[in-house]
Amino acid sequence: MHVYEVEIKIPASVDRTRERLTDAGADRRGRRRQRDVYYDAPHRTFAETDEALRVRHETAYAVDSADASTRLTYKGPRLDDASKTRVEHETAVAEADELADVLGCLGFEPAATVEKQREYWTLDGFTVTLDVVSDVGEFVEIERAVEREDAIDETRAAAVETLARLDLDVDDQVTTSYLGLLLDGD
Repeated sequence: MHVYEVEIKIPASVDRTRERLTDAGADRRGRRRQRDVYYDAPHRTFAETDEALRVRHETAYAVDSADASTRLTYKGPRLDDASKTRVEHETAVAEADELADVLGCLGFEPAATVEKQREYWTLDGFTVTLDVVSDVGEFVEIERAVEREDAIDETRAAAVETLARLDLDVDDQVTTSYLGLLLDGD
């Protein structure tokens, strides 16, 4: 079964948004470091099809943390222009190096790497993420996964309301991925 990831991303000050989250009574869930390696397919160009294949390496923020994980994610094309809603499939990976070898043997090539520091909060049933993305900037993402396509519009509307509580305007939204923003900055 797949899920629909309803997501809105806005460039914003992480420090200012953290204060607004605290004032709104949001729950802080922790900080993580992420290194996302994006792959190109041998049979089609993901930039042209608006898809992504990503291997995410994630660690807790502590320097010596053993709390690490790797996940493989496929993101389908955006389903609408009003948000970054997509079909998403994701699975845990036990051996990251072996996965990289398998992808290489199948002709998938690493295209780019995006590194970021993420701080997770929950508010109004949404995950609100404060992102500092290397060579790109600071952003706030709000997201919720839904299992039914008919829940997308209602979920998007609720996300817009929650953003307004944080004094963030959906009209400032960026629908380009961090990978796209990084590549556009080159």
